[in-house]
Amino acid sequence: MELTPVQRDILTALINIHRREGRAVKGEEIADLIDRNPGTIRNQMQSLKALNLVEGVPGPKGGYRATGAAYEALNLETGGDVVEVPVVRNGVRVEGATANEIVFNKVIRQDRCDGVVRIIGNVRDFDIGDEIEVGPTPVNKLYIKGTVTGRDDTMSRLIFHIEEMISVPRIPVKKVARRAVRMSPTSSLQEASRVLLHNGVQEALVDDGSPGMINLNDLARALADGRTGIQVKEIMTRGFLTIDSDEPIYEAIKMLGKTGVSQIVVTESGSPWGFIGPADLVKTLTPA
Repeated sequence: MELTPVQRDILTALINIHRREGRAVKGEEIADLIDRNPGTIRNQMQSLKALNLVEGVPGPKGGYRATGAAYEALNLETGGDVVEVPVVRNGVRVEGATANEIVFNKVIRQDRCDGVVRIIGNVRDFDIGDEIEVGPTPVNKLYIKGTVTGRDDTMSRLIFHIEEMISVPRIPVKKVARRAVRMSPTSSLQEASRVLLHNGVQEALVDDGSPGMINLNDLARALADGRTGIQVKEIMTRGFLTIDSDEPIYEAIKMLGKTGVSQIVVTESGSPWGFIGPADLVKTLTPA
């Protein structure tokens, strides 16, 4: 179904408010959110009703509600949480603004990449020369940073020069993680060092009643202190961050960024399976 940009903005705003508040939505609320005249919203609602995309809800707490056809027209699922794509202006997030559509209109030049982003909210909050950040988007976690070079108030669009852009592939952690080398908790430090060096790895999982992990730094520190006669279980780390192997790699990136750890233990069916670290993730973001 072909909808005008205004109709798409109205439907998107209506659905977002309804998902967040769980009630019928007043036309004035939509007008405030997308910066349109309330009379324009009322006129458009008549057209959307005729298209069976919107239905009226009578009563003091009434307003408008989107039909199932509206979700289909916008390629949205009828359930789930509301998804907002943050928009940041000069380092400050713009409240009430979300990116609805991003179009790249210049990508083959070596020295320049330009795009257009449609804003739900007040596009007049932005000026030429503003630095903006858009994202991450919900599916492919696209993040864009650039400078506004133009503004189209009638279409609620910002034209901008793209300076930075990254997209995180929607793949599970297991496709990137490394299967762990494993060793016995009763292994000596010398045996553990040989296992790590032979396999060319920095760390290993220790199969104990309470699983642990050990790395070359742990071994080097213990040997430097003269603790040569002890077993791995005496210096292994028992508490560590974990992530399920089916989680998207974006979640691993967030965990590494927030905690600053060098690796996360990947679990499968609740049991430790492998490791994932910054170097593994960089490989997925920089294809050969």
